[in-house]
Amino acid sequence: MAHSALLNVMIAAARKAARALKRDFGEVEKLQVSLKGPANFVTAADRRAEETLYAELSKARPGYGFLGEESGHREGADKTHRWIVDPLDGTTNFLHGIPQFAISIALEREGALVAGLVYNPITEDMFIAEKGKGAFLNEQRIRVAARKRMHDAVIACGLPHHGRGDIALAHKETAAVQAEAAGLRRFGAASLDLAFVAAGRFDGYWERALQAWDIAAGAVLVREAGGFVTDCDDKDDMLGKGHVAAGNEFIHKELLRLVKEAGK
Repeated sequence: MAHSALLNVMIAAARKAARALKRDFGEVEKLQVSLKGPANFVTAADRRAEETLYAELSKARPGYGFLGEESGHREGADKTHRWIVDPLDGTTNFLHGIPQFAISIALEREGALVAGLVYNPITEDMFIAEKGKGAFLNEQRIRVAARKRMHDAVIACGLPHHGRGDIALAHKETAAVQAEAAGLRRFGAASLDLAFVAAGRFDGYWERALQAWDIAAGAVLVREAGGFVTDCDDKDDMLGKGHVAAGNEFIHKELLRLVKEAGK
């Protein structure tokens, strides 16, 4: 299928960064048994991937701003456009040799998210979406799941670890959703969780204590797949607040209700 020039730029950048990540992922298993462990190696892999993405995106779209997990915000001459990039979402999974991680690229135009890409280099699942043009997985159109009842739904979530996020609140919210959902899943890569909602693999997803680069690309995917995605207060400040809830119209509404009640 033919892609827009914008999506071609994003796909090419992701594939180039993915080549090194695939190679590095293959080395992680060998490092698991070493005394030092693979942590420093993975940090270096993360940074290399981001620099590759920055170089490729900047070459194709000179002047665009750039917000990356590793390097933070880089000003561009073009103040109306900004790339929001996570070169390795699911770093802990990568560190442990678990093939559930992704490159995440979003484009923001005049403050609105207009394109998103989430790519798992190991499974080669490439999720792409552009505002008004639908969402796709490996060239096939995707839609959010149609389930309307929470007790039929599989919901993805995040579980904060010590020192990051409100663990007590997470326990309350998880218990509230668990009491009504068919099942909960915690996979450890927010961009892929949102992509799975877009593809109908998960019926819904919520998480707190995130960063803009965790959410941006996946949010475009969900919306273009016919779903709803907001912050946990049902507002459109996901990137600012760092929390997100997603699903179809019915599951999204129920998730927000359960989360709100759990927080009282």
